[in-house]
Amino acid sequence: MSHSVPTLDIDPFGEEFQRDPDSFHERLREAGPVVFLERYDVWAVARYAEVHEVLRDHERFCSAAGVGLANFWHEKPWRPPSLLVEADPPEHIRPRRITSRALSPRAIEPLRPELERHADELATGVVAQGRFDGVTDFAQPYLVQVFPDAFGLAPGGGENLLVYGDMAFNLFGPRNELAQEAMAAGMPLHEWFGRQCERGSLSAGGLGAGVYAAVDRGEATEEEAGLLVRALISAGLDSTIDGIAWTLHLLAGSPEAWAALRDDPQLARPAFEEALRISSPVGHYFRTTTREVRLAGAVIPARQKVMCFVGAANRDPREWDDPDRFDIRRKSAGHLAFGSGVHACVGAAFARIEAESLLNALALRARTLEPAGPPISRRHNVLRSLCHLPLRVS
Repeated sequence: MSHSVPTLDIDPFGEEFQRDPDSFHERLREAGPVVFLERYDVWAVARYAEVHEVLRDHERFCSAAGVGLANFWHEKPWRPPSLLVEADPPEHIRPRRITSRALSPRAIEPLRPELERHADELATGVVAQGRFDGVTDFAQPYLVQVFPDAFGLAPGGGENLLVYGDMAFNLFGPRNELAQEAMAAGMPLHEWFGRQCERGSLSAGGLGAGVYAAVDRGEATEEEAGLLVRALISAGLDSTIDGIAWTLHLLAGSPEAWAALRDDPQLARPAFEEALRISSPVGHYFRTTTREVRLAGAVIPARQKVMCFVGAANRDPREWDDPDRFDIRRKSAGHLAFGSGVHACVGAAFARIEAESLLNALALRARTLEPAGPPISRRHNVLRSLCHLPLRVS
């Protein structure tokens, strides 16, 4: 280990860290540009410049050895590696092109009216109630309805998708109690999930069929297309629900921001982006060094895991003025919540339309949005997640 690198005894998967990630993020940033986490034998970066550099340099910091804690050079992954997330150029180029085309603005824009219709129905209902839960009554039921619909999945399986996605995300961490519980719930759905993602199970006009169109163009095999659909669906639900829930929480705590959004629907997208910056739903990604590398003066040997704390980078005062302040007029482009570089989230545009539809529907109907009690966090290995968000509207 490089002698200039501080060694920290911090457990980013522990209960204490998850209760208050922000103070740990500050500790990580202040310790130095590169630190060593002895508990998991990994290197870590938490400042914006270094996290940005690692995420954008796939030649030195690869994803092919896994974007979670597991190092595929030393251990077998629990499922076949993702052709999209766990591959680097040149192998990554073809799957990326296929999924980018299937989720292009041209493909997702026609879905907007239906997304807005569902958002309007849901917002009308919660505003009539006066009090509601921003997670279980709003963000979650909305995504569970519109996301599977958009992909062309058979109706009624949304709750199963949540359980399966929870497992997929939790398994990017260690095999701790959280991961074991998630596996116990999710593994019985493994074959069911695979069947849902087959071409014959998907409706013709959905985003999933757009991925399978690559088979007809001779760009992918049937099996590859199925794996890509699985990757998109398992990654697209939980993190978007969390992003929308955090946006609602931050808006409820800022009457000025809510009034501004109510007066100007164009602020829905910036409000969502700023919430992603402040409370990044995916707290960290891993990369693995392909060779000995030098990073901010530290020398990291080959085939070592590097933990990128995107949540910490997104509040780095070296990059952002007054980083802990929620400001929906801030230019938060450049935040790393969707990743960066060749592995930036391919479904980001769709998540943005979902969030805009839901936020605007609520802003159109609710004069005020306020907390009706403290939010309740959900313990998770990877996601910064809420399980309850009591809200009041008038």
